[in-house]
Amino acid sequence: MRKVYLDNTATTPLLPEVREAMLPYLAEHFGNPSCLHDWGDSALDAMDAARAQVAELIGANDEEIIFTGSGTESNNFAVKGLALAHQNKGKHIVISAIEHFSVLHSAKTLEKWGFEVSLVPVDKYGTVNPEDVEKALRKDTVLVSVMQANSEVGTIEPIKEIARVTRAKGVVFHTDAIATVGTIPVDVRELGIDALSLAGNQFYGPKGVGALWVRKGVRIIPLLDGGVQEGGKRAGTENVPAIVGLGKAAELAMADMSSRINHLTTLRDRLLTELPDKVEHVIVTGHPRSRLPGNASFCVEFIEGEAMLMMLNSQGVAVTSGSACTSRALKASHVLIAMGLTHAIAQGSLLFSFGLDNTNEDIDYVLEVLPPIIDKLRQMSPLYDKFIKARQRGK
Repeated sequence: MRKVYLDNTATTPLLPEVREAMLPYLAEHFGNPSCLHDWGDSALDAMDAARAQVAELIGANDEEIIFTGSGTESNNFAVKGLALAHQNKGKHIVISAIEHFSVLHSAKTLEKWGFEVSLVPVDKYGTVNPEDVEKALRKDTVLVSVMQANSEVGTIEPIKEIARVTRAKGVVFHTDAIATVGTIPVDVRELGIDALSLAGNQFYGPKGVGALWVRKGVRIIPLLDGGVQEGGKRAGTENVPAIVGLGKAAELAMADMSSRINHLTTLRDRLLTELPDKVEHVIVTGHPRSRLPGNASFCVEFIEGEAMLMMLNSQGVAVTSGSACTSRALKASHVLIAMGLTHAIAQGSLLFSFGLDNTNEDIDYVLEVLPPIIDKLRQMSPLYDKFIKARQRGK
């Protein structure tokens, strides 16, 4: 049976070059980078090199990069740390309705701490209108957080335009760029933002490592109490092997980005076109043009995404329904609901996210095995049966 991995949004595989770069720091170079001896110096030098690699990937200065344990930690750190640092000005924050749960739940925690949160809506493609952000701003607004791209539907947001709005009002602007950094060009200076989150496992680096970029001069309150690691902003002994891997992955992403984008876009566009042509009542979700290169997302009417996932898995195909953080929750995606889809349609979501190893033959296989799965599930669906009977009466 053919094995096809199309869940690169959940995590990408570790590149061999990244693994090789990490290995010495799992063995002979095991020192703590905070220690003042040769073993510590070796680890610190490697970490400094990785910091420079990550900074170069996003057009930042080395000293502005704070290493974290994940993209989720980076988002928690940004939303809570920035809001708390500026609470003397006010206690109002603005986020979009389609943010990742690490941002949404951080905002809910801030509400428990006395902050007020405003949700900005999105259109049918999942796009945030900068004018809606401007309308949501108040005199006591201290933070705006809008993701650069939504990993579930692939829509890339107008971050540069939103940043113009926040700069004019003197409001700190954070963007969750976990879906974009290492995948498409990202330059923090060009975007005009104040803080940005990223994660290594989204661009062929290791799991369990991320980074937060905070523009020099922007205040942020540390979330972890302890030592003075990461310039006193993130306590705890750094995960040196993972950080080295993150740096190597950043270096490779810079070098290969153009060819990666071309490869992924070709595969994405083929599936976005051919699946709806092959199967009736399949809705493409997300923006048709302003879209992540490897993201092909759909809603299949009358059946549930989880049933398709399990049957595709039995055929050797790995995909997801919604985000990896909610795929076991059996709930309709808050992203799709915010885009105006009904709960019934949103339950049938499928996300195919392509990676470097995927080929046209993989798409051929998906187009071979998926239509019979959909047909089989629809034959068991009371919603589909009701639809067919209504259509027959209409004739």
